Amino acid sequence: MTTPRIGHPGFASRIMSAAQAAAFIRHDQAVGFSGFTGAGYPKAVSQALVTRIEAAHARGEPFAIKVWSGASTGPELDGALARAKAMSFRWPYNSDPVARDQINAGLIDYCDTHLSEVAPMAAEGFFGPLDVAVVEVTAIKPDGALVPSTSVGNNQTWLHLAKQVILEVNSWQNPALEGFHDIWCDDALPPSRVPIPLVRTDQRIGSPLLTLDPAKVIAVVETNAPDRNTPFKPAEGDCLTIAGHILEFLGHEVKRGRLPPSLLPLQSGVGNIANAVLTGLAKGPFSDMTAFTEVIQDGMIDLIDAGKLDVASATALSLSPAYGERLHREIERYRGKIVLRNEDISNHPELIRRLGCIAMNGLIEADIYGNVNSTHVMGSRVQNGIGGSGDFARNGYISIFMSPSRAKGGAISTVVPQASHVDHIDQDVQVLVTEQGLADLRGLAPKQRAAKIIATCAHPQFRPALQDYFDRACRDAYGKHSPSLPGEALSWHQRFIDTGNMLP
Repeated sequence: MTTPRIGHPGFASRIMSAAQAAAFIRHDQAVGFSGFTGAGYPKAVSQALVTRIEAAHARGEPFAIKVWSGASTGPELDGALARAKAMSFRWPYNSDPVARDQINAGLIDYCDTHLSEVAPMAAEGFFGPLDVAVVEVTAIKPDGALVPSTSVGNNQTWLHLAKQVILEVNSWQNPALEGFHDIWCDDALPPSRVPIPLVRTDQRIGSPLLTLDPAKVIAVVETNAPDRNTPFKPAEGDCLTIAGHILEFLGHEVKRGRLPPSLLPLQSGVGNIANAVLTGLAKGPFSDMTAFTEVIQDGMIDLIDAGKLDVASATALSLSPAYGERLHREIERYRGKIVLRNEDISNHPELIRRLGCIAMNGLIEADIYGNVNSTHVMGSRVQNGIGGSGDFARNGYISIFMSPSRAKGGAISTVVPQASHVDHIDQDVQVLVTEQGLADLRGLAPKQRAAKIIATCAHPQFRPALQDYFDRACRDAYGKHSPSLPGEALSWHQRFIDTGNMLP
């Protein structure tokens, strides 16, 4: 018998508990989970799997799985598996603190990957076979097609590649989500790939539904559980100042004729600074804007509500609980304003370059030449991962990186002589912003970039030391194009932490 959410008659016999479904997953299998930034991830099967794994560990039996996902997920998945020491491998992005500690302790092998490359690399077989896919959906149609939930991520790829599929049908998700999605996949391998026929942010080129071979479905689990996105902090202090610098810069670019009055499609990383920029845009002079990005966060909902943002294209919703409830309550008002695509389309370099995205992303540190470290603290301890920032930074029309000028309560500078790890080379970083100011680095040689970054972006507390380093590097370095003193530069943070120099 079908249910309101499960319309395929053949699936009635496959409806079971989460514990029964989790019993299909075995030690050392590769499991592809849905989910992207705390949205649309399976909540029940993962927890039942943890219970099963903990029982196996109590009996002295090995049990760990290789976890594939869209990006970070939620506490019922990444957090629960990490606490149970149930992950042997994780890719492509993680923000769970327990999993992060285990990755940095060497207990989980972590493959940090540009998000645009995950689905193609999986399809090309570089990561081996995918044994099971566990995917949350909003509903199952009578023909077996699936209504996605609040994220798409790599779901379509997992459904195509997996040998077996477990579906979680989450009745908490609004049934009116049907029609918000646009799923377009090209499974062809080189040299048979074709151009992606998307030339406008609001364009739809695929299907609103996910597809799969119904014979693969081994279990259907009915759930009713919310996504677990966390609220953003109110925009204040340095976040507001940084946002103001960026808004002033965008206005300047419009006046110079380098941007249209409606700007170009916005891409914004997740976080309080990015959300402050979006909030500022809602009060600014720009209108008829669009977004082509990874996630739709609170500030984009504000932009839509203010009549400033015509459409937002992404792969997931990353909304605080209050904004998630607003979307749920008034979902028809957002129909046509939001498009959710698969991750290999939302982050595709071809589309980012064609549409001319304005990329705005955060960082851990930037060096005086504009190289950016967005993933590793002290060069070796991974924080979250590169996510999609590289996809947008290298291919966007304008690449902006932003951060407060100091970290650790003012103890260290986020502007350093040489980045301890480089995710974004200086050629991919066009604009650097802190609360101190904005440095437009376009068209500048390395030493010109250094002078501008030190004078504009570095905190006055650290500016003399940075200038002293730069002066000595210009005098003593082997090469004078991008002069550096590597041994001294890479000890910058440790030196200030150990000695207390330059501290207030």
